[in-house]
Amino acid sequence: MKPSPLKYHRPRSIEEACQILAGVDGKVLAGGQSLIPMLSMRLAAPGNLIDITGIAGLDEITASAQSGVTFAALATHATVASNRAAAQTQPLLGRALQLVAHPTIRNRGTTVGSIVHADPSAEMPAVIRLLDGSVTVQSVRGRRQISAKDLFLGPLESSLETDEIAIAATVPAARPGVGTAIDEIARRQGDYALVGVVARAEVSEGGEVRSAQVTYVSAGEFGEVTDFTDVIAGACISDARDPKWNALSDAARHRIETEPDIHATAAYRSQLVAALTARVVMAAAVDGASSLTTHQAALHVDSGVNQ
Repeated sequence: MKPSPLKYHRPRSIEEACQILAGVDGKVLAGGQSLIPMLSMRLAAPGNLIDITGIAGLDEITASAQSGVTFAALATHATVASNRAAAQTQPLLGRALQLVAHPTIRNRGTTVGSIVHADPSAEMPAVIRLLDGSVTVQSVRGRRQISAKDLFLGPLESSLETDEIAIAATVPAARPGVGTAIDEIARRQGDYALVGVVARAEVSEGGEVRSAQVTYVSAGEFGEVTDFTDVIAGACISDARDPKWNALSDAARHRIETEPDIHATAAYRSQLVAALTARVVMAAAVDGASSLTTHQAALHVDSGVNQ
């Protein structure tokens, strides 16, 4: 199929793009990996297409321990994933982006676009929600920031106004002692996940879990963070036989709702939720312990230099 008739615009500044979008029924084109198929299948039929790929400066990526990682609207998945400063500042970004679709799509698709597309089967909405990130949007009325907890209204529905353009997204820097991890099960590599789990865990110096939060891909309530601290607090990260890990699996199975489709039954997805939750939370806890060790070593070196 082909897209329905539309008018094509190619603005040279974000201000011009906002002016165009303010007065028309339009969609914004950045990477286009979700939008173009929707247009071709006529699942979306806007009267105007505003192509922002020619706007300079919208592919920037900045990273620091103080401000976190900010990636602009045209930064592709591949570019964000390969950015060393971003990887050092918030490692979960690179880990998650390696799971997004196929290399061809990662080379073209944009991370901001994936987030605001609000697909519950995609990794990046779950990542920014777990990390308590935010999206910066702009319109003729000015700029505003939308926190991740307020961004997702439902599947394929965000809180952006019809005249707003997402120009950047920001996630906070990782903290010592707080680790992250992600894993998923898909029918084939690059396919949408049957179930994906994104976890954050804080650990003590003694190697015990202090807290754990999880977001899900293709499972649970989209845009929600589930706190499992009441179940897993005190678990030993070096002992997989600690009964708290089995308790975590059971809790995930009972707390997270799943739905059937042509690819998997609800029961099968529920089993994946149970197995992956314990595995990914443990990986996040191990990551947190490693970051704590690295941080303490750095402090020791700094102390020695100062002396």
